[in-house]
Amino acid sequence: MTDTQQSEAIPEEPELRRGKRSSVPGKRRRRLLTAGVCLVVFVVMAGAAALWLGAKASTIKAELEASTHLVPKLKESILQNHPAEASAAVDELRRHTAAARDAATDPVWSLASVTPGLGANFSATSEIARSADDVATLGVAPLVKVYSAVNWDKLVPSGSGTDLEPIRKAAPAVASSANAVRASAERLNAIDAGKLLPEIAGPLTQVRQQLSAVVDELDTASDAANLAPVMLGSDKPRHYLLLVQNNAEARATGGIPGALVVLTADRGKVSLSAETSAAELGVFNPAVSVDAEQERIYTDRMGTFMQDVNFTPDFPTSATTALRMWEQKKGDHLDGVVSIDPVALGYILDATGPVSLQDPQMLALTEGKLPTQLSGKNVVKTVLSDVYAQINDPKAQDLYFAAVAKEIFGALSSGKGEAKNLLAGVGKGVAEHRVLLWSADTAEQSTLGKYTLSGSISGPSVPAAQFGAYFNDGTGAKMDYYVKRTVQLIQECPAADGYGTVKVQVTSTNTAPADAATSLPGYVTGGGAFGVPPGTAQSNVIAYGPAQSQVVTATQDGNKVPFGAQQHDNRPVATLSVRLAPGQSSTVEFTFGKIVQHNQPEVVVTPTVESVDKVVLPTKSETCGAAG
Repeated sequence: MTDTQQSEAIPEEPELRRGKRSSVPGKRRRRLLTAGVCLVVFVVMAGAAALWLGAKASTIKAELEASTHLVPKLKESILQNHPAEASAAVDELRRHTAAARDAATDPVWSLASVTPGLGANFSATSEIARSADDVATLGVAPLVKVYSAVNWDKLVPSGSGTDLEPIRKAAPAVASSANAVRASAERLNAIDAGKLLPEIAGPLTQVRQQLSAVVDELDTASDAANLAPVMLGSDKPRHYLLLVQNNAEARATGGIPGALVVLTADRGKVSLSAETSAAELGVFNPAVSVDAEQERIYTDRMGTFMQDVNFTPDFPTSATTALRMWEQKKGDHLDGVVSIDPVALGYILDATGPVSLQDPQMLALTEGKLPTQLSGKNVVKTVLSDVYAQINDPKAQDLYFAAVAKEIFGALSSGKGEAKNLLAGVGKGVAEHRVLLWSADTAEQSTLGKYTLSGSISGPSVPAAQFGAYFNDGTGAKMDYYVKRTVQLIQECPAADGYGTVKVQVTSTNTAPADAATSLPGYVTGGGAFGVPPGTAQSNVIAYGPAQSQVVTATQDGNKVPFGAQQHDNRPVATLSVRLAPGQSSTVEFTFGKIVQHNQPEVVVTPTVESVDKVVLPTKSETCGAAG
């Protein structure tokens, strides 16, 4: 290399070094630029995703709200018997729920569902939308499709019977709908609402409650669709012992079963025959065996007299005892037992309109002293009061009672009245425990045992925190027509150990006239035959607590009194006798402690002459201070 080349090469080294040094900031600038671009892209994408999620959230909210607004329209179409309108409403409902479901299954929404923190809210919203669509598609739509098969008009009885085949065909669809809605409810119940924002947790709780109610209704409809055709004689005639309970002489399930009739259901047509009375069956000696636990509480009279089979509030026990008595005396094998009282007959008459007594024997018996036309307004007073003033013979009284029931069931079977009103009347009777049913078929009874209709004091039909207030006549007469009662639960503050305490308060008033001893018939007052002065009403008041609780004390008019304490199917039972002169009132309180159930307490009462909503008063709860 020449000197010139060396001199030219010398300055190149520093220049190269300077060039290398200057490339570091360049790379950094490029990295920063790249990172900035990425950040901008990320922010833009995040913003776009947020906007996209916000748009989807708005869509889901709008579509579900639109679905909710359609529900009243759908209900009205069903109630007004407009199948075409109901089908159109369902189609529109499904469009909205499908749109909500599509929005909630969007890929971006699904990705958001698995992000930490807020992901659970997206996931819960997806489940709500999915459940709404399942309910609409798998629950409501199949029901409306078979809706015309079970509309009100087709359920109206007629002289030739009821077409039960549509109900039978609808049963699988109803069961499928119930299962679909139940599955949706179970998925929503599995979501931990504690991890959700209030905006999501609130609607979730509401949907859970709504679905729970729908599941119960669909299960009921499914069971009814399966049981009703068979029990109404679709395959072969069914024969039931009908107990017409007389509330004027109280028994725990309502009243003394004075009139007995065989009710036959043949392909939906109902007819009555073989009218007789409990007195006609006489005394059973030896007594028909009953559950030993209940016999200790209610004595062996339950198995000795048909009039006393329902000393117990447990209707399955009463029904099986009554059926065995009937079969023992009459030799007939029957398929079950039905019970009804005059108040429930009045509910039926409200739907069918008045009936006229046509039987010449009955017309001659009453000699024009009793109404020949009975309606929902006069039937209770006529059969529970007036009949005793005008007919002296107890056997004739029972025959009149049975004749009235026969005419009313005849009107029911003839197709008189609208089915919707008839079902509402019977439903009210069931809700008030005035209409009860027991089947000799084990499988059928297992299904009936899930419902109030069974009249059970234990099992799936009985809420955990249920109390009971029941009444048995102690006068040996018909004075309970004049005894007015109220029942109220008083819930005290929980004890330090966490157990609950509830009082069952029963107030009874004898409203008979002051001169009842002489102004009322001896058959009504008892005439002192059983040690109770004429005009005085004596009752045995029975209180049941929830399972595993204890009855602690009993008071009458504020004073502690002795009482009977027993157990029935793991439920504590307290009994106390109350005697009232005309115009006298008395209040008894039974205190139940060691209550482990934290559900809202409720009470079932013996159905009396008065409507149950007048007897059962709202629960009174003490105001409890904060612990500590």
